[in-house]
Amino acid sequence: MKICVVTGTRAEYGLLYWLMKEIEADKDLELQLIVTGMHLSPEFGLTYQTIEKDFKIDKKIEMLLSSDTSIGISKSMGLAQISFSEVYEELKPDILVVLGDRYEIFSATSAAMIARIPIVHLHGGETTEGAFDESIRHSITKMSHLHFTATEEYKNRVIQLGENPFRVFNVGGMGIENIKRLKLLSKDEFEKSIDFKLNKKNILVTFHPVTLERDTAREQFQELIDAIDELKDTNIIFTKANSDTDGRVINEMIDEYVAKNNTKSVCFTSLGQLRYLSALQYVDAMVGNSSSGLAEAPSFKKGTINIGDRQKGRIKSSSVIDCEANKNSILEGFTKLYSKEFQETLKTINNPYGDGCASKKIVEIIKSVDLKNILKKPFYDLKD
Repeated sequence: MKICVVTGTRAEYGLLYWLMKEIEADKDLELQLIVTGMHLSPEFGLTYQTIEKDFKIDKKIEMLLSSDTSIGISKSMGLAQISFSEVYEELKPDILVVLGDRYEIFSATSAAMIARIPIVHLHGGETTEGAFDESIRHSITKMSHLHFTATEEYKNRVIQLGENPFRVFNVGGMGIENIKRLKLLSKDEFEKSIDFKLNKKNILVTFHPVTLERDTAREQFQELIDAIDELKDTNIIFTKANSDTDGRVINEMIDEYVAKNNTKSVCFTSLGQLRYLSALQYVDAMVGNSSSGLAEAPSFKKGTINIGDRQKGRIKSSSVIDCEANKNSILEGFTKLYSKEFQETLKTINNPYGDGCASKKIVEIIKSVDLKNILKKPFYDLKD
C-alpha cells in the first residue's frame, strides 16, 4: 500500500516524523513524501534540506510566492492545487495523509479528493477561533475518509461534522511522541547548538499573526516586546512566524529587536524539533500564541503565556495562562507564572493530549481498514 504524506511547515514535519518512520519500517507499506510550502523557501530556512537527511523526498511542490498578503496566499493555493493534481497522477498513491489546517494542506487535500484518493486527516476537530485555519481544518475533515484526533472531545466534534464514528479514532496528540522518543539535548549541548548562553530566567517566544484580524500583527507583537523589555535577568529565544498573512511584519520586528538586544536575545527561522523541544526543558515558559504551548509545553511541566485569540477554543491544561494582546495583561501573566502558587501547581500538571503512542496506532488502523467503497461517505446524523 502506497501511503503519501504531505508536509509544508517545520512544525508539522516534526509532528509527522515518527508516523513516517513507522510507515517506512512496515514491510506492507511504501512511504511517499511530498514536500511543499515553507520547506522550499530560503526566507523560512530551506528546511527541506533537513528532511532529506531523514527521508527520501519523492516530490517537491513550489507554492510560496514572495508575498504574505491575502492575494499572494490565494494565488499560492491555486498554483499548489494544480501541481498536486499532476503529482498524484504520477505517484498514484493509495492513501494521502495530511495533518492540521494550513492553506497548503487544503490545496493538497482538494486535489486528492478530485483524484479519488482516500484521505487520512490528523488533528481534526480542533478549534482556533482567531485564525482562518479554523475553517480550513473543518473543510479538510469533510474531504477526508479516516480521522485521527488528539482528544475525545475533538473526536466527538469530527462526528458532529457528520463523519461516521467508525472512521474516527482518538489516538492522542502527535507532538508528545517526539518528547518520548527523541533524546533531547543537555543544557550544555543546547547552549552550544544555539551559540547562546541561558540566563537566570529564560523564555521561548513564538508569535504568529491572528489571521482573522486585519492589520493587528505589528500592534500586538509590539505589546509583547514592550512587556518582555520590562523583565529582569531574562534571556529570550525567538522562533519566527509562519508564512501567514502579515507574518513578515513580525519577523522583521524580531530581527530589529535582536539586533538591538543581542546580549539577551537570539532568533531562529527554525530551531527544528530537537532544539525546540530541548529548549522547552530549560526555559521558564513558552510565550506567544503557538499551539505547541498547549500541546507540548505541559509535558515538560512548564507554563505557557498564551496571548490573544489565535488559539481560542483549543483544549488547555491549567499550565496555560491566557492573556490579552496588551502589555499590562502580558505582564500580569508573567507575575502569575513566577508566583509560588502557580509554580507548585505545575508539578502535578497532566498533558490532555494523550500518551505519546499515536503513530503505531495510526499505522495499525490504516492497515486494517478496507479501502473498497471508502470514498462514498454518507453523512452521519446525530440522533436526538
